[in-house]
Amino acid sequence: MSVSIVKYYGSQLGKCGYCTGINCSKSNGMHAYRLDCQDYQNLIDRGWRRCGNYCYKLKNKETCCPCYTIKCDALEFKLTKSNKRILRRMNRFLRDGKRDPVEQAARAGNEDDVTASVDAPASEPQPQMPDKSPAVINVEQAVLLAKAQKSKAKPARAAQVPLTQSPSQGSTKSAAVISNKPCKKAKQMRLERRQAKLGDTAQQSSQKAFTQEKTLYRKYQVVIPNDNPARLTLASMQRFLIKSPLKLSLVHVYSEEFKRTLPESYALYRKYQIAIHNDLPKDRRAYQDHLQVSPMKNEKPDDGPEMGYGSFHQQYWLDEKLIAVGVIDILPGSVSSVYFFYDPDYSFLSLGTYGSLREIDFVQTIAATTPALKYYYMGFYIHSCPKMRYKGKLSASYLLCPETYVWILLTDVIRSKLDKNKYQRLNEDAAARDVNEFLLEHLEEVLLLLDATTCMQYKDYVQITGTDSDRVEIIEYSELVGKVCAHRMLYVNMA
Repeated sequence: MSVSIVKYYGSQLGKCGYCTGINCSKSNGMHAYRLDCQDYQNLIDRGWRRCGNYCYKLKNKETCCPCYTIKCDALEFKLTKSNKRILRRMNRFLRDGKRDPVEQAARAGNEDDVTASVDAPASEPQPQMPDKSPAVINVEQAVLLAKAQKSKAKPARAAQVPLTQSPSQGSTKSAAVISNKPCKKAKQMRLERRQAKLGDTAQQSSQKAFTQEKTLYRKYQVVIPNDNPARLTLASMQRFLIKSPLKLSLVHVYSEEFKRTLPESYALYRKYQIAIHNDLPKDRRAYQDHLQVSPMKNEKPDDGPEMGYGSFHQQYWLDEKLIAVGVIDILPGSVSSVYFFYDPDYSFLSLGTYGSLREIDFVQTIAATTPALKYYYMGFYIHSCPKMRYKGKLSASYLLCPETYVWILLTDVIRSKLDKNKYQRLNEDAAARDVNEFLLEHLEEVLLLLDATTCMQYKDYVQITGTDSDRVEIIEYSELVGKVCAHRMLYVNMA
């Protein structure tokens, strides 16, 4: 286990990236020299989020746009009609190398069948970081000191998962035949397909077992035309995957492969920022500070997934061309989406939504052998900002109660409450309390790092120095990170 070392900054005030207001976004911030992956999992389960080495937690009762941490249970996730349309579109493009004019015409003839424009999600702005440099400390010495202070057993985790390349994916249906006949509306086409299925009971029976086992993973498969889906096996599907021109590559942010592909990923990021967000792109150093630098090491416990925990880029390569990148953190209980950017030339594929579906599939793959890692975190859900509500469209999504830190299923009832008041407790149980609440009686065991060679518990610090001038700030920090992290992480308390 690595030891987390953080410097708390306290209250922060800055410009809001959602309502564009000035000095109305209120948060608490801290710099993370190092974060244990389990500690960061605990922090995001209390509403924290990181941007590079900077971690922040919105003051939802005071800030202009309350932000609620949102996650999806990947094992309970169900594809919507919109999701299926995106997968079919990608499948046809990968197979035929062009857009499907039949689907385009059908969508043009029926506005209700048009996929919501969620493939270009609003960029989550970087929080305004304090204008002061964190103290330079000897991390290795601090780690050794912290290990001497405590010896906690690692939490038990499930069996190791083999590292597999997530396949390119799509529907198992053949492409529609293009003809000169007038295009039918999508609703009529669906009705005719349904009637055809109901009329052929024998074929329906033969496909029953295959359909019941169909998962999000199989929805992505690229199938050669004229193959009968009812006769497909996992082995035959694997042969089809080899033929797919879309490949996914998972690279750790500090790996040699990341360095090798940095020119391509940075160029793609610049192109995306200019075309999609009309934003002046950052230079390469700022790009790396935002989307490469991470306080988490690549931890590889024996009972964890083969790729380990830490920060990664999931790269989408189409015929050796990088067309999209998903920036993710793989944690003991989740895959957390940090950012997603793509080539605007491929916007017709709804790559933003497609990337979310692939990341959910990635979670499902890991959860097959690591059951504890079954959640997909999407960052913040901002109901008061309409362009950020797209995250709530994924099924089996939950919002984090900002007071009791329990997960509440996102339903229309919750949405209607947020319509009335942008800040909500969410947990309807008035008697419910935070089980990880930090109380004054826990203060004595908070770990402090005094300099590069000295760390101790708060009670020893007060006894030796005879001062408690930082008491209020340390209590505030401890309440925000919770009792568990306050007793595990090293709080930098240098002059």
